[in-house]
Amino acid sequence: MLDIASLPEGLSEVRRLGVVADTHIPDRVRSLHPDLLPGLMAGNAEVILHAGDICSPAVLAELSQVAPVVAVRGNRDWAFAGALPWARSFTAGGIRVAMQHGMGNFWHYWWDKLKFATVGYRFARYKRLLLHSMPGHDVMIFGHTHRAVNLAEDGILFFNPGSAAVTPASLPAPSFGMLTLDGLGGVTGEIISMRRIPVQAGNWVME
Repeated sequence: MLDIASLPEGLSEVRRLGVVADTHIPDRVRSLHPDLLPGLMAGNAEVILHAGDICSPAVLAELSQVAPVVAVRGNRDWAFAGALPWARSFTAGGIRVAMQHGMGNFWHYWWDKLKFATVGYRFARYKRLLLHSMPGHDVMIFGHTHRAVNLAEDGILFFNPGSAAVTPASLPAPSFGMLTLDGLGGVTGEIISMRRIPVQAGNWVME
């Protein structure tokens, strides 16, 4: 049985972290993007981080075929109630990593909905939430917005891999991320775009 509650052993030696968020299976699409698992394997992911809105336990089982998985709950992860935490803090390769979905508590979630409807997406709103809720980290990993972020500010890398599910035409194509740790306290991030494949009746339509 897949252990989704514990951190994998050997995180101190890890140099390549795959980062995934917002797979939304099966509420938006029935299976993982065809490019995701091959992309994580090509990127030599030693551990895969999922920043929430997983939706189905089968997603973590599939990802674990590539590498051990560390995950947190998102606002649509009712299937993981009591099984996954809302946030995680751990050290990998000498880097202090904080991971959460990024929607905050009930009031944060609905306040952000209102702000999004009136002024649109603003990264600064999420930055404030991340720093307030989990201070003292080198990397802040989050999802929720379906917008990729790979931004170093004030000595902290803010990293959102974007949504790995189908995305509307108004947003960038589906994506995931890779983090490279140099073992000396340094970290760099990369956002990897995947093909914009049509979806019909919940299934990817390969041409």
